[in-house]
Amino acid sequence: MPLTRARISTFAFFALNGFLLGMWVVHIPEILDRTDASTVTLGYLLLLMGGTALLGMQVGGRVIDRLGSRAVTVAAGLVLSLSLIGPALATNVTGLAVALGLLGISNGVIDVAQNAQAVEVERAYGRPIISAFHAFFSLGGLLASLVGGALIALDVDVRVALGGAGVAGIALALAARPGLLRSTIAAPTEKSKARAPWTTRVVILAALAFVLLLSEGVAYDWSTVHLHDSLHASKAVAAYAFGSFSVMMTLVRLLADRVVHRIGAAAYVQRAAIVGAVGLLGAALAPNPPTAIVAWGVFGIGLAGCVPQFFSAAGNIDPAVSGTYLARVTGTGYLGLLAGPAIIGILTHWVPLTTAFAVPIVGCVIAGLLAPRALRPAV
Repeated sequence: MPLTRARISTFAFFALNGFLLGMWVVHIPEILDRTDASTVTLGYLLLLMGGTALLGMQVGGRVIDRLGSRAVTVAAGLVLSLSLIGPALATNVTGLAVALGLLGISNGVIDVAQNAQAVEVERAYGRPIISAFHAFFSLGGLLASLVGGALIALDVDVRVALGGAGVAGIALALAARPGLLRSTIAAPTEKSKARAPWTTRVVILAALAFVLLLSEGVAYDWSTVHLHDSLHASKAVAAYAFGSFSVMMTLVRLLADRVVHRIGAAAYVQRAAIVGAVGLLGAALAPNPPTAIVAWGVFGIGLAGCVPQFFSAAGNIDPAVSGTYLARVTGTGYLGLLAGPAIIGILTHWVPLTTAFAVPIVGCVIAGLLAPRALRPAV
């Protein structure tokens, strides 16, 4: 029963994270109007938010190693819930920048902390369960799109909408807190030595998280553009490309743990990453929108369960510094998520969009080839 409660509570924090970020995203147009910020300014603000999130991940990792993931997850969940109201209260670009900086830091901390708690719960279960946690993050985002869209349609003031979401987040964080596992702070091993070393395995885990989250970022920002610009689909039809990718990502994350339990993390990523490469290649070569929509879904099937395996491996290298290792791998992966869309955009100045997709396709193939070395059992 305690393990079941811990699993449910960790699900709650992943869903909370996805929901709160989703509520910010769906209200971006209204917040831009309130602050009189341009889309160019928004680009810089999102870069700021991404940078502070990276900072939060690294700080959060160190704090987790000292205080445990339970305390940090709850604290970050409360701060993230409180900070959600900031963008809604901003009336100018400076205020919005400060608000997004706080939102980014708290999001970075909870990202590492909830993954560290997920690794502890998975370790206690003795079998793979981490992919399902990430599915609940996606479900939280889906819920935000539905709730946020409904509130916008009802013309609810953005301050009320985000303030209400923040209050709901605080209530959920406090309700889920008792179920989280109490972290046992492990004594540093000879391997950890006060600071976690950048071993070859850690570098490979971080690099593969980078290339696969880079690929995921390409789907987020370029799937609809691909259908609209390259295949001349309408904007409404083009949206189905990202919808197909997102739905398959969520469904497969709910199922991936069973496959990983049966064949092992290394074998799973080997096969799944290649499926992802085939899916994106199919999208790039698709002759029409329906084929491309299916291919983007296959891309989602391939990527869905891969990155969680790297997070699990990082958290299990040395329990004494699991937070630091997780912060390094998640932080490097997050850089890929931010860099992927930009890299593709830069390449389109010289080559067609479908040709630029060669970068994530090759990245998926490399991830499949190196997965056995990165995901070998820790010794």
